[in-house]
Amino acid sequence: MSTFLIAAFLFFVGSLLGWCLEVVFRRFFSAKKWINPGFLAGPYLPLYGFSLCLLYFMAGLENVIPIGSDVLRKIVLFAAMAICITFVEYIAGIIFIKHMKIKLWDYSNEWGNIDGIICPKFSFFWAVLSAIYYFGIHPHILNALEWFSQNLAFSFCVGFFYGILVIDVAFSTNIVAKVRQFSKENDIVMRYEELKEHIRSAKEERKEKFRFLLSMYSSVSLSEHLKEYYEQHKEEYLAIAGKHSHKGKKSE
Repeated sequence: MSTFLIAAFLFFVGSLLGWCLEVVFRRFFSAKKWINPGFLAGPYLPLYGFSLCLLYFMAGLENVIPIGSDVLRKIVLFAAMAICITFVEYIAGIIFIKHMKIKLWDYSNEWGNIDGIICPKFSFFWAVLSAIYYFGIHPHILNALEWFSQNLAFSFCVGFFYGILVIDVAFSTNIVAKVRQFSKENDIVMRYEELKEHIRSAKEERKEKFRFLLSMYSSVSLSEHLKEYYEQHKEEYLAIAGKHSHKGKKSE
């Protein structure tokens, strides 16, 4: 089986399962409401797709770890997996904050966090997920790929997924570009999920017929929502900016 086919299949599965996991986590453990996570409109999270590919290739390195104890070797492997995924998470967070001026998740209130992007608590969860993957998914991947290659209908679904993903990336990048412009003009980093929730709530209050993503496609409508959202949270953003400025002066 080619490496490309394996990676394509794992990215597909990881993106979908990761989205489901994040939706459930937000509904029952963090936000306590149904939220579409990430900056894409569809039901997939590329970060989890990349992470699953990473787990697959790292699992093959277990025998390279120079530790005699099988249990200890697996613990070290899971820790290494968690560290690598945390690093990927940090790079993704930095890219969106520094270049897109949006924050897709916020761990600022978590102990030991770095820039509100990563923290020990969620790195531990990555280690747990790595163990679940190793014992529950990894042993069956080659069989799944074999089945995948022999079932044309499922192959079509995977191809359709990538086609939709490309369109979604183009559509969502257009939206994020407008949010980025607004954020740069006001010197803030927009909390994207909070913005989406504001738009959703505003549309429910106004009893509009179209879903919020359709309204976001209109630059005028999105501009109005951005201004309205910022006015409601302006003091909070100014307080954050003042806190960062104070830290900068102390470090000098």
